[in-house]
Amino acid sequence: MDTEDKWDLIIEPKRKIFDLQIRELIRYRDLIFLFVKRDFVTQYKQTILGPLWYIISPLISTVMYTFVFGRLANIGTDGIPYTLFYYSGTMLWTFFSGCFNDSSNVFINNANIFGKVYFPRLVVPINYVFSNSIKIMVQFVMLMAFFIYYLIIGSSGGGTPLHPSWFMLFFPLLVVWLAAIGVGAGIIISSLTTKYRDLQRLVSFAIGLAMYATPVVYPLSEIPQRFSWVAYANPVCAPIELFRLWFFGSATVSNYMILASLGITVFLVIIGLILFNQNEQNFIDVV
Repeated sequence: MDTEDKWDLIIEPKRKIFDLQIRELIRYRDLIFLFVKRDFVTQYKQTILGPLWYIISPLISTVMYTFVFGRLANIGTDGIPYTLFYYSGTMLWTFFSGCFNDSSNVFINNANIFGKVYFPRLVVPINYVFSNSIKIMVQFVMLMAFFIYYLIIGSSGGGTPLHPSWFMLFFPLLVVWLAAIGVGAGIIISSLTTKYRDLQRLVSFAIGLAMYATPVVYPLSEIPQRFSWVAYANPVCAPIELFRLWFFGSATVSNYMILASLGITVFLVIIGLILFNQNEQNFIDVV
């Protein structure tokens, strides 16, 4: 009696320039969890403080920015307490830069596993988003402790009053927004660095400078009018300013800036996915 082999999974090459493989990603959701767990354990396995570094790092940056930009340079914060202003900016920028830096090296850092095992390659950038989301959520809890303290002080007349709005419930959308910008731009760079390794050095240098083109250590109200175009060209500006507007009631952000940021975000994600899909088919021959 002849028996015919039956396959429950058929792996075929991609033929479309824009193929997300949503069903495949859902099927491999356990692999995403394992990657997140692996990254967490690897990063903090031999450290004394472990995940406390999630909080310590932005706190150290906040103290430094308060002294340098707040006290020495005397740069205003739109009436927001220094701790809240610098901590929130550092928290959001660290999340974006984490997603960007991890995604910009996705092919080079994972060449060995990509060349040996099949799974949807988008699993890795998605893993980076979840790994960095854990960090920002821990930091957000710390920020809320500061926020409640200043909210009580301000309402009692002992400090600058804060004016939070119900829009702060949409904070997860800002996280998704920043993740989309970081991953979209990151996988574009990753697709290019497989051939041009010099871009790695340029990107690491550029991302450090880009922070100073973003309202992390200063509010947009401090930017001279002739440089206002930077806020529209930098898609990270709008979500950071929206966060401060929703939680603290003070920020400089316009509807046009929001629309410009969303437009750039969509563009980065679409181009990134197209380049990612094309590059994953032959990158192993280049790397």
